Amino acid sequence: MRIPARLRESCTGWARGEAWLHELPAAVERLRDRWELSLGEPYEGEVSVSWVAPARRRDGSPAVLKVGLPHMEAEHEIDGLRFWNGDPTVRLLDADPTVNAMLLERCEPGTRLRELPEPEQDVVIAGLLRRVWRRPGPDHPFRTLVEMIGAWSDETRANEASWADADLVREGLEMYASLCSTTRDDVLLATDLHAGNVLAAQRAPWLVIDPKPFVGDPAYDPTQHLLNCLDRMRRDARGLIRRLADLAEVDEERLRSWTFARAAAEHRGRDDASLTEVARALAP
Repeated sequence: MRIPARLRESCTGWARGEAWLHELPAAVERLRDRWELSLGEPYEGEVSVSWVAPARRRDGSPAVLKVGLPHMEAEHEIDGLRFWNGDPTVRLLDADPTVNAMLLERCEPGTRLRELPEPEQDVVIAGLLRRVWRRPGPDHPFRTLVEMIGAWSDETRANEASWADADLVREGLEMYASLCSTTRDDVLLATDLHAGNVLAAQRAPWLVIDPKPFVGDPAYDPTQHLLNCLDRMRRDARGLIRRLADLAEVDEERLRSWTFARAAAEHRGRDDASLTEVARALAP
């Protein structure tokens, strides 16, 4: 069984990841037999924390087998797909939570939204986000956005030696704390919705893949798309944030603050000059 290069790289040097990768071939074989699948070669490209391959079921219908590398952000992906039930995500056909495995609807033709010009991406992403944001029931399993931001902040602090602009990073961490203290645990968020995680399909123009669900402030959710449009953000960060806030119908000031905090404080062991430039442009 072939392991894509990016997935192997993601697991290398990390004991838990290497152990998971060692067990992966046997897990895929068991899932193939259990769900009676014919499997193609795994997808390459943007796939870095999952083994994902086209599949065909016993009745000949197309599907996708996804076996995810366990990590904090994606812990409730299966629950999220069940909650959204194909609107606006891909449908979950079957799942095995014990190995973080999903049998998914296959998007055909599967063109990534990234192929469209970014201004067109803005409109699609905002429309999908408005459909994603629903209030889960009282007994939902999802963690809060505050928990995710807390974990990220801890990672940033642990890598203080790598901060290129310590004052800016501290300002970002303070903004995170301020936003978390004033946010409500409101709607279910995708948290990782960008143009690489949206595919063209037959039953809908675009479907969301790879959601990482947390409950929290909807003004946070457009930040992932914004930070995937760094050239535009460097040219006019405030103007682009105003555009996304209007399209997604969220509070512009909170979106600006979340975006600043991420650009300033989400280094977590890396120094990205473009993020720092954006953070300085958005600094309060």
